[in-house]
Amino acid sequence: MKSPVLIPLAALLLAACQGNQGVSRFAGAERVWELHEMAGQPFTARATIGFPEAGKIAGEAPCNSYSGRQKAPYPWFEAAEIVTTKRACPQLAEEHRFFAMLRRMRLAEVSGDVLVLSDESGTDQMVFSAAPR
Repeated sequence: MKSPVLIPLAALLLAACQGNQGVSRFAGAERVWELHEMAGQPFTARATIGFPEAGKIAGEAPCNSYSGRQKAPYPWFEAAEIVTTKRACPQLAEEHRFFAMLRRMRLAEVSGDVLVLSDESGTDQMVFSAAPR
């Protein structure tokens, strides 16, 4: 008879041995991703996201730089604890839309030079492309 404690313990140890399982592993810690489309519409302001290390996000919104935590293993996504600088600019409404949508994203898919973040239903998406190096 197998011990009910050993099975969860084995799964936990296996996950720990696999290392970074977040978006940064698949999106590349050195890459910057530029937003091109949000909710099916072109995003005309400039916004970026990057995954500088496991569990972290950072980027530029239309007015401010930001950073935060990415708390879920790939392919899941959860932006949390986002902090920003406090500059105002003419594109502040676009910035508010960007952050509101970023907080709703729950899935990530990296395919070559394209990163797609989507909500749970898959209807709202943020489409990024890798910035030139």
